[in-house]
Amino acid sequence: MGTPRRTSSSGALRRPPSGAVATSERRRRREAARRAAYRRRRLRALGLIAALAAIAGAAVGSGAGSEGGGGAQPVASFCDPERSDLARAAGQGVMVRMELRATDELRRQARSGEIGGVVLFPPEDARGERLAAEIAALQEEAARGGNPPLLVAIDQEGGIVERLPALAPQLSPYTLAQNDDPRSARLEGRAAGFQLHELGVNVDLAPVLDVPESAEHWMTPRAFGSTPEQVSRLGLRFAGGLQSEGVAATAKHFPGLGRAPENTDYAPTTVDASARELRADMEPFAAAVRRGVRLVMMSSAAYPTLGSRDPAVLSPQVVGGELRERLGFDGVVISDDLLAPAVATAADRSEAAVRAAAAGVDVLLFARKHVRGVAAALVRAVQAGELDEAAVRASCARVESLKRELAAERPLAAPAEGSS
Repeated sequence: MGTPRRTSSSGALRRPPSGAVATSERRRRREAARRAAYRRRRLRALGLIAALAAIAGAAVGSGAGSEGGGGAQPVASFCDPERSDLARAAGQGVMVRMELRATDELRRQARSGEIGGVVLFPPEDARGERLAAEIAALQEEAARGGNPPLLVAIDQEGGIVERLPALAPQLSPYTLAQNDDPRSARLEGRAAGFQLHELGVNVDLAPVLDVPESAEHWMTPRAFGSTPEQVSRLGLRFAGGLQSEGVAATAKHFPGLGRAPENTDYAPTTVDASARELRADMEPFAAAVRRGVRLVMMSSAAYPTLGSRDPAVLSPQVVGGELRERLGFDGVVISDDLLAPAVATAADRSEAAVRAAAAGVDVLLFARKHVRGVAAALVRAVQAGELDEAAVRASCARVESLKRELAAERPLAAPAEGSS
């Protein structure tokens, strides 16, 4: 996902002052103190402190038993059958579109556990305080229903793809690549993470880690460089900046769109490169996995040389074989938009959700329009023997674990500062 934004901006969201990326250490300390105070006020206002503590406590030991003797026994995860029915467990992996308002329908879905997250498409004249209030109201509904907090995601890459153009990053990935400046890449990530966190956004669908095959490729304006080494060096610094401010980074679009002849947002696409070429292009993703990136977004292109003619997001060979097994990623796998033509021509909405979940995708993203009934479709697939209930609950547990980290009042572990 990542359709370019319109070039105009009303600037209603406050634009950071010139030079904000290179803020002084004194200003950084003031911002950190203000951020901490803001978080406390927001949590108190929503009445979520007790709910988050209960969820975090309930999730202690999620996915693992107690090996030792005398300690307290771990409480069952929300995703265990004793804590949630299958529909609620499946709902943790459903992410739907939200524009500005926490509509009555979104509130109902959050409260009932039908969804576990939203992806934001605010209008360009949206004001920050209004957006933050709507996000907070939706989180309150999720807590009221006894559910974990929502994942709140946005495409804020910088440059031609940023849903909030008045906010950081000020420098696009392309500009950072031209300057080849890792320090600026990290500072841009930190600035974006700080501002998104203030709004209540906890997932940035960035950085792009695709390696364009040429300067004329359609992905070049969104890329952090022209080689796997440069993309790793700059993209991981950006991801580290995001995660140091408590916003989860998303490496996308695995296994890479740098050789795709068409944009999957607009048409079905097949990448005919050899497995050797594709795995060389995967090195930025491998580096991101080694350094602790929290999410990886699957491409919707097809990669026949990796063992499947299906879109990667629907392919067990790519999700399970390449990402989980070969690269060893054990975090949250998120789809690109399952309503995009590259997927919609292969499967309808419900079928795409079931096939992506069966392939190993944890979060099913529906960005083009608001949808309902996805969790129910997953339940029907389990009942029909098309989907394994244990796999659904394992995905739920991975999502819950990420939410637990995001709810903690501390930064996420950031990718290390190495050069690749």
